[in-house]
Amino acid sequence: MNSNSTKSILLVGVGGQGTILASKVLSEGLMRMGYDVKMSEIHGMSQRGGSVTTHVRYGSKVYSPVISEGEADILVAFEKLEAARWLTYLKDRGVLVVNDYEIYPVPVLLGRAKYPEDLNGMFRRKVKDVKIFDAGKVAQDLGNVKAQNVVLLGALIKAMGLDAINWEEVLAEVVPARFLELNVKALKAGMEL
Repeated sequence: MNSNSTKSILLVGVGGQGTILASKVLSEGLMRMGYDVKMSEIHGMSQRGGSVTTHVRYGSKVYSPVISEGEADILVAFEKLEAARWLTYLKDRGVLVVNDYEIYPVPVLLGRAKYPEDLNGMFRRKVKDVKIFDAGKVAQDLGNVKAQNVVLLGALIKAMGLDAINWEEVLAEVVPARFLELNVKALKAGMEL
């Protein structure tokens, strides 16, 4: 990264998926790497399964945490419909990381709307660099589906080339001790995807 460039990462998901925890771990790690980091979290009706977005910007000097449309270097979606909803925020040559996971919003559950078909195909047609995988399955295989947020974080760290620091130490600072072992395994699994 040259001295004046700022990188922008947009993390999007649904309330309860751990989007904010992943963003806090990421921000802490970036600060340890010596970057100026700004983070902004936006909760929709997150307690009721609504959208949660987190903007993380880092560089030598960052003036605002807010990412505008077409500015995200990487978009990490914890759920496929959220990826579709926020896709316009990704740069032309940006990277899209998608959890191959569906959470049906209330209108779909009530039969008033249909969940879009073939979102993965649409992502592949619109984005040159797209990574789609089932982070929930990876986390479930490790013992707890709730660790899918850290699996996605591991994939993000690898995709951005940010694996030069001890992320286990960062996790130890942010994650409760009783979940540390699981989260370390989840981070490593994500980095290997």
